[in-house]
Amino acid sequence: MSEPNATQNAPVAAPEKEAPSAFKRLIGRKLGMTQIFDQDGRLYGVSVVEAGPCKVVGVRKADTDGYNAVCLGFSPIAEKKLNKAQLGQFKKAGVEPLRILKEFRVDNSAGFELGQTVGLKNRFAQGDYIDVQGRDKGHGFSGGMKRHGFRGLPASHGASDKERSPGSLASQRSLGRVIPGQRMAGRMGFRIHTITKLEVVKVDEAKNLIYLNGSVPGAAGSTVFLLETTRTRKKKLVQAPKADKKAKKAAAPSAPKAAAKK
Repeated sequence: MSEPNATQNAPVAAPEKEAPSAFKRLIGRKLGMTQIFDQDGRLYGVSVVEAGPCKVVGVRKADTDGYNAVCLGFSPIAEKKLNKAQLGQFKKAGVEPLRILKEFRVDNSAGFELGQTVGLKNRFAQGDYIDVQGRDKGHGFSGGMKRHGFRGLPASHGASDKERSPGSLASQRSLGRVIPGQRMAGRMGFRIHTITKLEVVKVDEAKNLIYLNGSVPGAAGSTVFLLETTRTRKKKLVQAPKADKKAKKAAAPSAPKAAAKK
């Protein structure tokens, strides 16, 4: 008598619950930039982002929390790197420990449950426009020419060691002080920036990759947040082609001749 196959008796994993497709927000990781061609042969310089899959770690409701929001988690992390309070949050949600957590406000949190999966499927498609938020590269303490694009002073005519100096900061006669907001040397970069209305050129749901037309804040490997765009795209006005003057004149009825002069 043949023994039963072990694979037949193995428990079947329950299908993952998907969050509502109307929730168009994701956490991702920037992988870099490349070039791709579309069907018409146009070349695009695109940013490749690994978008999700994310897990719903928390759901905030207006009745109990005072506002509606959904907390997503992304990128697994070892349990030994978290404390008991953090591990308890993931245990309550029924998901593995995740490195990055982000809370997104929503109008209504109904339909969201702990442990749901948020991925690219039925969320973003080719031709959509989205906003990408991330922290740009840090350049440390930089001078005025690099940080603000100052022209600098002449490199000749006796200007010794002053080619990259910012120049005058204020007038001693009228003000006598440096006004607040004066552009000077200082820390450059490492700030949160949002790039709006980036076109989705390609979506690879099998590999959780999304290709965006243009640059994305941050270095390769940095965390980015994909959001539904808040700005509407301006429609291009298409003008009707101008009719040929000769054809228009030939189609028009002949005008009556002017009366003869007396």
